Amino acid sequence: MVRKKRQHFRLWLVVGIAVLFCTVGSGFYRDLSADDETYKGLKIFSDVIELVEKNYVDPVDTKELIQKAVQGMVSSLDPHSQLLPPEAFEELQIDTKGEFGGIGIVITMQKGVLTVISPIEGTPAYKAGVQAGDIIIKVDGESTKDMMLWEAVKKMRGPEGEPVTITIVRKGEAKPIDFNLIRDNIPIESVKHLVLKPGYGYVRITNFQENTAEDLKAALDKLESGNTPLKGLILDLRDNPGGLLNQAIRVSDLFLEKGTIVSIKGRLKKHTKVFKARRDRHKRNYPIVTLINGGSASASEIVAGALQDHKRAVILGTTSFGKGSVQTVETLRDGYGLKFTIARYYTPNERSIQAQGIEPDIEVKTRFIEEEENGEEEDGLLKEKDLKNHLEAYPEEEETEGTESEPDDKEDGGKKKSKKRKTDYRYGPLNIEGLQEDNQIMRALEILVGYGIFKESRY
Repeated sequence: MVRKKRQHFRLWLVVGIAVLFCTVGSGFYRDLSADDETYKGLKIFSDVIELVEKNYVDPVDTKELIQKAVQGMVSSLDPHSQLLPPEAFEELQIDTKGEFGGIGIVITMQKGVLTVISPIEGTPAYKAGVQAGDIIIKVDGESTKDMMLWEAVKKMRGPEGEPVTITIVRKGEAKPIDFNLIRDNIPIESVKHLVLKPGYGYVRITNFQENTAEDLKAALDKLESGNTPLKGLILDLRDNPGGLLNQAIRVSDLFLEKGTIVSIKGRLKKHTKVFKARRDRHKRNYPIVTLINGGSASASEIVAGALQDHKRAVILGTTSFGKGSVQTVETLRDGYGLKFTIARYYTPNERSIQAQGIEPDIEVKTRFIEEEENGEEEDGLLKEKDLKNHLEAYPEEEETEGTESEPDDKEDGGKKKSKKRKTDYRYGPLNIEGLQEDNQIMRALEILVGYGIFKESRY
């Protein structure tokens, strides 16, 4: 009886995996019985599951084994494809909303460790003294080692008023530090603006969520309706990881009157689309300088690429991240989802963003007062091309075998340079004093002012 059950399970497993393969891509829309290699591969998979289940030194959770196997299969495609457990679906949806319950930090997985990019001003983490560059090693006593980013995010998010403890390691501190925090309602404000000087506005977009385009339009309306007519705008997309495609298109459309904004091209015809700008009754003819850096990714690169190709803005800063791929999420059974790559982005001039990024028209590296005193500049950021299994810029390039590259952090005879990125102020409130310390912003302002003077010159 037991053997019959195991045989039934193995049969169900093979059929189930076959159904999954048929669901996730057009390449598997075929009769498995006619594809001997695929069938053999599934048979090996089934045999391995049964052998491990019967003979492994400790009892194993078969469902968990299968989940990890599928996750490994999908993640081997490219860095942005993954199996999403039900909890990950919730986090994916929260990221595009206007608020969430949590502690108020922007985090990333950097070189395999959970790293704080910045605390958000006014939040529990900010008030408690969490700093940019802190490495989170535990959440409520549980190690973050081998934890996926979404898992760590989920553990720190939660209902307002509930406690959570994070343990961090900080450079210069001998021992780990515990922060006992009370979760609060964290608003996600994606657009902030102010007047740098009469006639010159500054807008920062930190990510692209559901209301970003509307919030940007409102910010522009305020800047344009000031006592002094708007003579120039600085659009700051630095360290903006991206977000919703439709918002990137709408943001670009606010500054463009016609032509292509972005095109996406996939292997299937249904995954190939061209998005065009629409004529707006409200024309914005003032010059724009757009700021980007290695933290500007995906939707940010779409906006920067569109404005650059249409000669609508001067792009200033350093080369962007280079995430030029399109992902879709398909619903699977039991609340699971499959996020996988279906196409590449291309700028209006048919440039692929993937693994290349947007190169600035004027390269200006970040230099802060403290770094000038030490003779150091901002270190280069990890880029898409540094990620394992990344897609190449164009389909035909992928005939060559990709390898994982390691960022070169050795200089001057192999000595590592310790450089701390100064990004925390970008998530806090805007103030003139803080922006005046940013050499990229000041350079952009000089360009706009200089353009205005030149334009008014008479020969």
